[in-house]
Amino acid sequence: MKYTLLMYESTEDFAKRIDPIHKEAYVGSWTHYVTAMIDSGIVVSTAGLQSPETGTILSRKGGELRVQDGPITETKEQIGGLAIIDVPDLDTALEWAARCPGSSVEVRLNLYQ
Repeated sequence: MKYTLLMYESTEDFAKRIDPIHKEAYVGSWTHYVTAMIDSGIVVSTAGLQSPETGTILSRKGGELRVQDGPITETKEQIGGLAIIDVPDLDTALEWAARCPGSSVEVRLNLYQ
């Protein structure tokens, strides 16, 4: 069964990506995690994402399409990356999510297998 792991990070986590003092440890923790998933053979796809400030949001309001730069709302955490994994069940997906170095992980069963 395919599950998507949506990996959320805090503002502080995103800052570690470019902080000369914390960058090596930050990147190392993610490299170790993603390598373990790849080595286990469960990875369908992975992607790390740029910080929320680099995004563009398209939304519809009253039938009108609106474009907004940056994050849509001020939140404590934003999606920093995702992984699509193919595992036997939700328990296994949750085991992999628990190993994630991010602040929190949302696990969803993919609609189309």
